[in-house]
Amino acid sequence: MLQFSCFDTALGCCGIAWSEQGIKGSQLPEENAGLTRERMRVRFRTASEAAPNAQVLRAIDAIQRLLAGDPTAHADLLELALDQSEVAEFNQRVHAITRQIPLGQTLTYGEIALMLGQPGAARAVGRAEGDNPFAPIVPCHRVLGAKGASGGFSAHGGAQTKLKLLAIEAAAAGQMAAEQGALF
Repeated sequence: MLQFSCFDTALGCCGIAWSEQGIKGSQLPEENAGLTRERMRVRFRTASEAAPNAQVLRAIDAIQRLLAGDPTAHADLLELALDQSEVAEFNQRVHAITRQIPLGQTLTYGEIALMLGQPGAARAVGRAEGDNPFAPIVPCHRVLGAKGASGGFSAHGGAQTKLKLLAIEAAAAGQMAAEQGALF
């Protein structure tokens, strides 16, 4: 049974969906709470809105803390079980690497492609990040284009939202936004 709930964060109303296997997806804020709720209904057509269980409440708490700039939230997000039953295997591999990017750090699409052993797959990595159903649990906003270009971002607000998330995390890591370093 698929369920979803919406909740407030420092950036606005977010959404989360879950199944018996774990978190099925999460949603960064749309322009307002009503649009976030509508986006959840479209993304998860068979889901019913419900009160979160204990596991989902832990996920909500970690997302709220991450978006408020709490540097300890990343570790809690790593512990969440994700239901990836409908996520392509390549995307799962990309998301596994992306989940491990520490707060205050970034990688490029090309660096992730190299880590996958597929140096020519930067665009495929970009598509996988664009299809990420778990933002910000899988922090695709920490993945940049070549030479630090922000690249695209499918959440409401596009690249501006991505840069805002990076700025929040930079402050949480005790950095200036421009100091966010790559892992290499």
